[in-house]
Order: sequence, then C-alpha cells, then structure tokens
Amino acid sequence: MLFVKMHGLGNDYVYVDCTKENLENPSKIARRISDRHFGVGSDGLILIKPSDTADFTMEMYNADGSRGEMCGNGIRCVGKFVYDQGLTEKTELQVETLAGIKELKLFVEQGQVQSVRVDMGAPVLRAADVPVISQKEQVIDEPIHAGNAVYRMTCVSMGNPHAVVFVENVMDLNLEELGPQFEGNPCFPNRVNTEFIQVLDENRIRMRVWERGSGETFACGTGACAAVVASVLNGFTKDRVTVELLGGCLEIEWDRKRDTVFMTGPASTVFHGEIDVTKLEE
Repeated sequence: MLFVKMHGLGNDYVYVDCTKENLENPSKIARRISDRHFGVGSDGLILIKPSDTADFTMEMYNADGSRGEMCGNGIRCVGKFVYDQGLTEKTELQVETLAGIKELKLFVEQGQVQSVRVDMGAPVLRAADVPVISQKEQVIDEPIHAGNAVYRMTCVSMGNPHAVVFVENVMDLNLEELGPQFEGNPCFPNRVNTEFIQVLDENRIRMRVWERGSGETFACGTGACAAVVASVLNGFTKDRVTVELLGGCLEIEWDRKRDTVFMTGPASTVFHGEIDVTKLEE
C-alpha cells in the first residue's frame, strides 16, 4: 500500500489514494497503522475516494478503528494531497464527508498547497442533533460531573459532537485522566470530543483537545470551530478568533449572517511510504 503521512498542526494521519487502489478492512488497518511503536504512527487513517456528488470523498478512521464523520485538519490535508499529487488542478474544491459536502479554497505557493480555507458549515446547537442527552433544547454553560469535579460545558456539533469546557489554565489539566471521563459520559450517546478552553482575550483562545477514539491530539479543526462558537455564545469572544493549539494556530470565523464557520490553517506533508498491508493484518 502506497501512503502519504501528513499533518495539520500536528494532527497527523496516514493518507491513501483510493482512486487508484482498494483497501479491505480499513478499520483494522487504521488501528495497526496508527500505532506509534509498531505501525507508521498517526491519529488515524484517511482514504481519498471518488465521489458522485463532489470532487472527492474523504473517508476517515480514528486510531481505534472507529469511523469519524469529519476532521478539520484532515480535510485541509486532503485538499493539499489531491492538488500536490496531481489529482486535480482546481484550487476550489468540494469534498464529500459523512458530515456533508465541504467547500475548500486552496492557497498555492510555488506549485504546492501551503494552507487551506474550509467552509465548515453551520454549527448544530440542538441537543438531540449534537447529540447530547438533555432536557434543554440547547446545552450552553450547563453543568457536567467528571471525576470529583463539576465543569460547565457548551455542546456543539460541527459534523461530529463536541463538548466545550472553559477553564482557568488548560496547561494545568491532566487530560489522560480527565478526557476519558468526558468521552465515555453516558450523556453522549456517540461519545464526544472535548475541548478545554482558556480565554486569552476577545480575539484569542488557547485550547487542548481530547478526541474520541484518538486521545489528546495536537490540534482539532472541528473542535476549534466548536470552541469559537461556544466562546461567542458565552460572550467571551468576538466572531473572528485565533485558536492556539499545541501544534500551532488556526484562524476561525463564525459568519453569523450566513450561519457558517470558516477555518483557515496550514497543511503539511511529512513523507511518502509503502507498507505491506498483509503484515499489518496479522
């Protein structure tokens, strides 16, 4: 299997061009190839496939083999992959995902994509659609018990479910302990990605993220979008915000007139490789 290792702000995936080859049992391959000791090492596996309704399809698997609806950092790398690998000459693309069709604008320098702007669509706030179990129509600044503490969360879906929690200092948190307590909380029927947010000022926030199926990652694009929506809803920031993640910064804008969220950030290629998939499946 030919593959390309790529990352968006350190949120890394193994990418496979499935316009040219077919993979059987991608869930199992995702688990084995994501292992950072015995595999390639990644937060998951992303397959690039043909689409009947868009330019390409993005099929995403988390490191534990579970299927993901969307990945903001991953889809930026899909845009870079298809342009840099000569699968398209377009700089404006549509990519089909389980969370719907996303529109990408590619920023090219010296023949290669350096950054990508993605129209991530409208944030979903209705509790039943996030989904989060609640007696309220929307979950904004609501209490949740995790361990021996009570936190306040705002729930948003950006194609996948997010619980945004505001804290005094994100670097003081033990996410290895705290993250699973949110991810597996019974109020989230599909599990949840949890963003822990420190508000720096009305134009800047700092974020750490625990992603369902992958653990703490260096960045999460959909999570950054959800975090900005939650920050605005709670009155902490304006509509355009720089999000500081462990892997770098994303620029997020919630255009409330159009009710859509734009995400702009880099996409990087690490290396090209080839691996014997039959050995991965042993």
